[in-house]
Amino acid sequence: MAAVDEVDRIVEAWVRERPDLDVAPLRIFSRISRLSRLLDLARRAAFSQHGLEVWEFDVLSALRRSGPPYELTPGNLIAQTLVSSGTMTNRIDRLVVHGLVMRTADEVDRRVVRVRLTDRGRDVVDAAMEDLLRRETELLDTLDTGEDEHLARILRQLLTQVEA
Repeated sequence: MAAVDEVDRIVEAWVRERPDLDVAPLRIFSRISRLSRLLDLARRAAFSQHGLEVWEFDVLSALRRSGPPYELTPGNLIAQTLVSSGTMTNRIDRLVVHGLVMRTADEVDRRVVRVRLTDRGRDVVDAAMEDLLRRETELLDTLDTGEDEHLARILRQLLTQVEA
C-alpha cells in the first residue's frame, strides 16, 4: 500500500466534511503546491550557500543560458523572469553593485542597454546550478526508473494547458 501523506489527510477531511464536493483536484494540485513550497525551500538553501537570493539566481541563470557573451536586454530578462520593468531595473542595479553583472551599450544601437554576466557572476551561477542539480537529483532518487520522465511528460501537458 502506498504511503499516506498530508494531502491524503486533507482530502479525507474534506470528503468527511463536504461529501457533496468532488475534491479530486486536491489530490493533484495540493501536492503540486506542497512540492512547490518544499522545492522553494531547497532552492533557497542551495542558492544561499553561494550568497544568492532566488531572484538573483533567476536573472543570472537567464544570462548564463543565453550563451556567450552571456548578455540580454532588460526586456529579454523581464520576459524570462516574469517581473515588471521597475523590478528588473532594481534587480540589475543590485547585481551590478555585487559585481555579478554589468551594463553595456549595444554595439549597433548605443541607445540599447545590455546586461552582461561578469566572470564572477558566471562562476557564482555555475556553482549554484551544480548545487541545485545535486539537491534536486537526490529528491528524484525516490522515483523508480522511468517515473521521472513520465512525471515530466504529465506536468508538461498540464502546464502547457494552464499557461494557455
